[in-house]
Amino acid sequence: MGLSGDAQGLSAKRAQYAGPSGIKGIIANGKTSAIACFAALGGFVYGYNQGMFGQILTMNSFINRISPYYQGAAGIEQGMLTAILELGAWIGTLVNGVLADAVGRRWTVVIACAVFTVGVIVQACTVNKDYVLAGRFVTGIGVGAFSMLVPLYNAELAPPEVRGALVALQQLAITFGIMVSYWIGYGTNFIGGTGNGQSDAAWLVPVCIQLLPSTVLAAGMMIFMPQSPRHLMNRGREQECLETLARLRSTTTDDIKVRIEFLEIKALREFERERLVEKFPQYQDGSTKSAIMIGLYDYASLITNKSLFKRTVVAVFTMVFQQWNGVNAILYYAPFIFEGFGFDGNTISLLATGVVGVVMFLATIPAVLYVDQFGRKTILIAGGIGMACSHFIVAAMIGSFGDNWPDHRAAGWVAVVFVWFYAISFGFSWGPVAWIIISEVYPLGMRAKGVSIGGSSNWLNNFAVAISTSPFIAASQFGAFIFFGVVTVVGILFVIFVVPETKGRTLEEMDELFGEVGFAQADLSRKERIERDIGLTALLNGDTGTEKAMPDTKSESEKEYGEMAGKTG
Repeated sequence: MGLSGDAQGLSAKRAQYAGPSGIKGIIANGKTSAIACFAALGGFVYGYNQGMFGQILTMNSFINRISPYYQGAAGIEQGMLTAILELGAWIGTLVNGVLADAVGRRWTVVIACAVFTVGVIVQACTVNKDYVLAGRFVTGIGVGAFSMLVPLYNAELAPPEVRGALVALQQLAITFGIMVSYWIGYGTNFIGGTGNGQSDAAWLVPVCIQLLPSTVLAAGMMIFMPQSPRHLMNRGREQECLETLARLRSTTTDDIKVRIEFLEIKALREFERERLVEKFPQYQDGSTKSAIMIGLYDYASLITNKSLFKRTVVAVFTMVFQQWNGVNAILYYAPFIFEGFGFDGNTISLLATGVVGVVMFLATIPAVLYVDQFGRKTILIAGGIGMACSHFIVAAMIGSFGDNWPDHRAAGWVAVVFVWFYAISFGFSWGPVAWIIISEVYPLGMRAKGVSIGGSSNWLNNFAVAISTSPFIAASQFGAFIFFGVVTVVGILFVIFVVPETKGRTLEEMDELFGEVGFAQADLSRKERIERDIGLTALLNGDTGTEKAMPDTKSESEKEYGEMAGKTG
């Protein structure tokens, strides 16, 4: 089943106004691309924090600071120090969904930066383990907000032809942050020596460096970053929405591409309003109680409706396998893992860890540029095979030579190389593509809530992995790699037999894939009618006399825009 003839015709006419995609599109939309890169500082902060803590956990000065709670050996104490951030991030992700709509994307990012800063300051003032636990929990709230806000903000600013690439900048920024954190940790490890006389600056510098990108991001959001056009439309600020789009596209408000994009945003707002009125006629008084009841009913339908439940299973378990295939075990505990391979010196293990960050970052670049040219399932399966093979080969090295690494240095290096190969395999596959999957499987009317469930699954499983991996590795590195290898194989089978191929699928085809036709058909009919009503269909058909659906663009629009960047959402 495909699109109706009218819908196909409009799609073809939309395509006439679309700009280039890929690298050419990123360059052609230079202003928007630059804004997206700046916003991706949130992803950089998230990735840096994720990689940094694993580095300082091995530093003698840090171990001495929070002794006797933590003596440096992998165990439950180390797991809690690491996992408490994920618990905070889970809360931050859930709160962000409400806050972003209430005060706007820009100011929610500023609030997240402020919360993050408080958490970093608490950690920098560490006297005992309570400071670390409290600081990482608060920092996690900010990190969770960053993980959702950056792709949301970039998606709402980007033109359709480069939206995927600009949203994928989040994952690229995360891997870049991880890479930078590893090498900063490697460098500061030498401050005061690497023994018991090591300076506190060895761990304080990596912790405090986070304040710089976070502060720059907050300042930029307050001073010169534009508000999301989608949020402005939702708030009824149509004039500002139109002017923002014109500035982002480096043109005027009379440009036909800007007018089409403006009306598409307006059509989507009207679609959502009508859907709520039709589905919840009893909750249309605008009260907080009504908003809560609508949200609860929608979330419940993700489980009670058979088709939506299948989609939820795909979203939730895709994130389950993304987290339990061992990636965060390696990111958090790589120094301890490499020490277990016979690299007793902290310097060598940190150096080997630094390469993990480099290869993962480099592997993510082609994923950002070419993810739409290959099937999602193909990429996930190929990456999964690479990860599973890496786990089993590392386990074989540990099982065969783990009792006497000094006499088998070559085997130790083989294990290290396959950990690097694992990082490459994850970087081009499960890292970015898992997020794409959960954003594509839901129908339009349920997409936001469905993606929030998938994101929650990511952080809850991240928390479980972080708290359990440390004692697991301490008990048996061999068993840990076997376990992660088996889970990765199960994840491959899950992709083969459960996850549908979503590349190039329409909403109607998604309904067929999940066994129930109706969601997308109803969505599509409503969307087509709204587009006719507001004049978008006529504009695409060549009738430029659609000003009745446009805000007044003649009154001080250019003069007012200069003040707009400083306004709140």
